[in-house]
Amino acid sequence: MPGKAPEIGDIPQPATESAGASALRCIAALTLREMGTRYGRRPGGYVWAVLQPLGIIIIIAFAFSLLAKSPALGTSFLLFKATGMLVLQTFNALGSNVGRAMNYSRALLFYPRVCWIDAVIARFLLNTLVSLTAACIILTGIVLFEDLKTVLDWGRIFLAIALICALGFGVGCLNCYLFQRFPVWEDIWGIVTAPLFVISGVLFLYEDLPPFAQDILWYNPIMHITGLMREGFYPVYSPGYISVAYTAACALVPMVVGLMLLRQYHRDLLYR
Repeated sequence: MPGKAPEIGDIPQPATESAGASALRCIAALTLREMGTRYGRRPGGYVWAVLQPLGIIIIIAFAFSLLAKSPALGTSFLLFKATGMLVLQTFNALGSNVGRAMNYSRALLFYPRVCWIDAVIARFLLNTLVSLTAACIILTGIVLFEDLKTVLDWGRIFLAIALICALGFGVGCLNCYLFQRFPVWEDIWGIVTAPLFVISGVLFLYEDLPPFAQDILWYNPIMHITGLMREGFYPVYSPGYISVAYTAACALVPMVVGLMLLRQYHRDLLYR
């Protein structure tokens, strides 16, 4: 007896791509696009990501070597400045570049399959990878070049890296909204972050400051992360002022506020 002809609903339909897989494809595509446009179109490309901070570190270390016989910690001016400079550079790169994510990918965000969060995550991942790779190359090169004998505390180092990346991402998310809602904020941001080089522990130790300066600079979360990074490189250094909870809160607050604002107003921002 012939069976009943299958109805349309009974015919197996091709599996559709899940939302998670689609998001990963978008993030990967946006990351590759920026890799090609940002680093692939100028001479040197990724080499400048290493040479620029390395040049600044060498100049600062040489200048301070003329003023003092030894750095505040250890014997290497290069390592002391690098452990502070690279932390600050990672924050600046993430805070600024993640903040420009939607502007950079504006044309692509009009496609229905590309979401604003994909652009933000793609910029964060690429800039984090570039900054950390450059930091790893520079710090390894300094240790090998100067033949430094040090015992690294990897737990403190990885914690410092996680905190500075979270802080940079959080501030970057808030900047992503502010840069587009108030274009003048991008200029203000450049002015606000300029003093960070002096007040974030790049050039000195927190403990060497007078008490009134310590009371003020304690509220700078980058100062905590710089101290944490140096604790990982210098076994004899044990800073007592570091608060991981405070630093994490400084990262989470702008991150939550920024993501909520972007989720609510991302369509309005695209048409501004």
